[in-house]
Amino acid sequence: MKEMLLDFSFPKEREPIVLDTNIVLDVFVFADAATKPIKKALEAGELDWLATQAMRDELARVLDYPKIVTRLVFYQLSALDVLAAFDRHARLTEVAAKASLTCSDPDDQKFIDLAVVGQALLLSKDRHLLCMSKRLLAQGVRAQKAM
Repeated sequence: MKEMLLDFSFPKEREPIVLDTNIVLDVFVFADAATKPIKKALEAGELDWLATQAMRDELARVLDYPKIVTRLVFYQLSALDVLAAFDRHARLTEVAAKASLTCSDPDDQKFIDLAVVGQALLLSKDRHLLCMSKRLLAQGVRAQKAM
């Protein structure tokens, strides 16, 4: 399957986007070079990052994992720094109604639901989400890796 490349030449209006938790970590903790365009676009206000409280709660929980705490210390960050970045850039929305597509990982369903309702680009490295890219495209959602 040929992978679509991210297009960061955004139109004047803000492009709706849904970021899964691993992408959020790559942007705000690991400063992954491949996610620098995402961070730059968020900071410039070019993206409308859609999120729910459940997504923020998941991020807070993941930031408490010992492996992540170690990385936060290494990068001289705190969980509060990352959550503040989330709060600064994400637009919290209501929980989206369940989409007609079902993910094999129930923890990832919330990302699909919101992307479908918001007709948003869904960025993820999660194979459970990415394997649904053709079906999501039929629903008007591009799902792809940020890397």
